[in-house]
Amino acid sequence: MSSAPAPGNGNNESVGEPCATLPLEQRVEALLFASERSLSETKIKTVLGIEDDDAAKQIKAAIESLNETYDASSRAFRIDRIAGGFRVMTREELAPVVSRLHEQRQQQKLSQAALETLSILAYRQPVMRAEIEVIRGVASGEVLRGLMERRLVKIVGRAEELGRPMLYGTTKEFLAIFGLASLKDLPDVQGLVREPSWSPATPQAETPEAETAAKETKSTDASSGEGTESAEVTEQTAD
Repeated sequence: MSSAPAPGNGNNESVGEPCATLPLEQRVEALLFASERSLSETKIKTVLGIEDDDAAKQIKAAIESLNETYDASSRAFRIDRIAGGFRVMTREELAPVVSRLHEQRQQQKLSQAALETLSILAYRQPVMRAEIEVIRGVASGEVLRGLMERRLVKIVGRAEELGRPMLYGTTKEFLAIFGLASLKDLPDVQGLVREPSWSPATPQAETPEAETAAKETKSTDASSGEGTESAEVTEQTAD
């Protein structure tokens, strides 16, 4: 949801605590409605210019107050913790209605191969490409490259073994699209154990490896036989 243009005077201070005379709930609500991504307590505190030591506590209390108001008035949305921050989300019970709206839009689709790879990554990260290919039984370089282009997967380091192959993990974008606050919210699935395969040799950072990831993750077998069955992944929104 886009925000209204800032007025030419009054409450659009560039420094200090803008709109300080307005209730904190109203200011927090405005930020969450205007943002296209989840906002952490730290981000909200910084934007609002709050310098109190208990700012995070105040923000959480404001969000709880807003949700109580939404619940009492049976609003179609509430504020949920998603991908390490807060975001306005439509209620789960309204998913059938919202899904009809998305039927009229171009859907973002993931192939069956991509979903399989994401599942392995989510539960076993950090993980090497070679291990993914052993589990799936087919080359997965092209699938990994596609997931990185969609910002669902990133390089998190290198394994401490011959050649120091790259390790992959999921991103905050992955959490947001699947409506997860953290990886701890992943459902228990038989056959998928929640434990890392490797300990990264280096922390995640913007490194030259990340820039050349597309080249290094290209499949050496273009006819790997990866599935083409598609599944839709639609992000919940509060339009």
